[in-house]
Amino acid sequence: MIETEAENEVALKLIEALMEKGEDNLTPEEDSLFGLVASLIESFESRTYAISEGTPEGALRFLMDSHGLRQIDLAEILGSRGRVSDILSGRRRISKEQAKKLASRFRVSPAVFI
Repeated sequence: MIETEAENEVALKLIEALMEKGEDNLTPEEDSLFGLVASLIESFESRTYAISEGTPEGALRFLMDSHGLRQIDLAEILGSRGRVSDILSGRRRISKEQAKKLASRFRVSPAVFI
């Protein structure tokens, strides 16, 4: 069980190392380890970073605030500063590809943004 942010960081580094190896190059043991560690991370993050029911743009705004980010900081991920503004105001939805990029950036599930 992951109990602290430090333990979570170690687990995330392990997952990243396994991902760099490539899904087709994992041994059966590494594949099992990947699934187990991913489940532990998900459990820790759902307890620690619980986001109340809301909108994808609300979740994005919350994560930006908690990480001290501005719209310009996400322009590269989302395409432009104007697109970030459109998403935060609810005029534009977050695409699946953008959700994946944001999930990677904030280390949360892409489902948070869809």
